Amino acid sequence: MTIKEYTQQQLAAQPIGYWTREAAHLVIGGLRTALAEEHLTQPHWWTLNHIARAQGHWTREDLTAKLAPYDDQDTDFDALFDDLTTRGWITETDDHLTLTEAGEAGRTRAHDRNAKVHERMRQGIDDATYAATIDTLRRLVANLGGNGDLP
Repeated sequence: MTIKEYTQQQLAAQPIGYWTREAAHLVIGGLRTALAEEHLTQPHWWTLNHIARAQGHWTREDLTAKLAPYDDQDTDFDALFDDLTTRGWITETDDHLTLTEAGEAGRTRAHDRNAKVHERMRQGIDDATYAATIDTLRRLVANLGGNGDLP
């Protein structure tokens, strides 16, 4: 894909709020569309990944506390856990969550769909440029009083 080139001065005069909002809208929309093909939401995705990385570690309460600050969809996490349990994707033993074989297969399919979105998003952007962009956004967040640490 080719986009129009601008001078550094023209780019430096651009409103960061517009570009970050537009990028966020398109990235999140693309990911949510990809996840919807598996009948998943972003909170489903986060849940599956957290459980996969720490099988048997998370309780519903602890995982809800961890994920709720990132949620902009007012997710009912208990209903989400019930949904994944009904699908046979997670189980609960002694209040701790574990991903099943079917859950890992679903998580892998969703990962592959998300990877396609990320690949499309990163076309023409090398790792150094991407990392510099993330670091710049972290600094903007920290300068405005937010948490600039990685999630």
